[in-house]
Amino acid sequence: MIKSKKGTVLVTGSSRGIGKAIAEAFGKKGYAVVLNGSKDKKALEQTKVELSKKGIDCIAVLADVSDYQNCKMMLSEVKKAFGTIDVLINNAGMAHIGLFSDMTPKQWKRILSVNLESVFHCTHLVLPDMIHRHQGNIINISSIWGQKGASCEAVYSAAKGGIDSFTKAMAKELGPSGIRVNAISCGVIDTEMNDCFTKEEKEMLLEEISLMRLGKAEEVAQLALFLAEDTSSFITGQIIVMDGGM
Repeated sequence: MIKSKKGTVLVTGSSRGIGKAIAEAFGKKGYAVVLNGSKDKKALEQTKVELSKKGIDCIAVLADVSDYQNCKMMLSEVKKAFGTIDVLINNAGMAHIGLFSDMTPKQWKRILSVNLESVFHCTHLVLPDMIHRHQGNIINISSIWGQKGASCEAVYSAAKGGIDSFTKAMAKELGPSGIRVNAISCGVIDTEMNDCFTKEEKEMLLEEISLMRLGKAEEVAQLALFLAEDTSSFITGQIIVMDGGM
């Protein structure tokens, strides 16, 4: 078992996009990194290879975080490799665009499970050790639609709204145990998740963003890193909006 001086960070959904950028930023800062993906083993292993070549100490665990037993298995692997988890980044998520009236119960249960229940699962499993050590940091990756709501993304919006409320509640509950909990409420970030938009749709989105550009995954990563460090030691229970003034 190897323990990094900076500690260990678990980033769910980190084979690509925002999660990958966060994992790399923490790794470069000296954290041991736990990468996670649910299905694409090849992409997950490729990310591990890329980070390892940059001198980042990391392991990759394929686990569907929407399933509690999968999360338990993942935490067992982490304990063998690094011991404790110092920072949990709940990033895993999935989008669905379409009318709510056209959705099936199976579809919305899947969206809620991946986006919201995964946060419950991982948080629940890391807490005993964090509470015992009287330290820890949990950062949830949310969305502005959790506060504003988005047409044709009703269930996704509901899940992200749930993350925001959960973040505030857990910050109050865990503050006395020395654990901070915050969320980053992302606007439109330039990742594969937003490849579903046409060129015209992206141009319409840009018109609504004050900075007239999409956000970068690396920018989200730097904010997450700030929230994990001692420089933000008096910040907890916050939903920090990062949307370019949308």
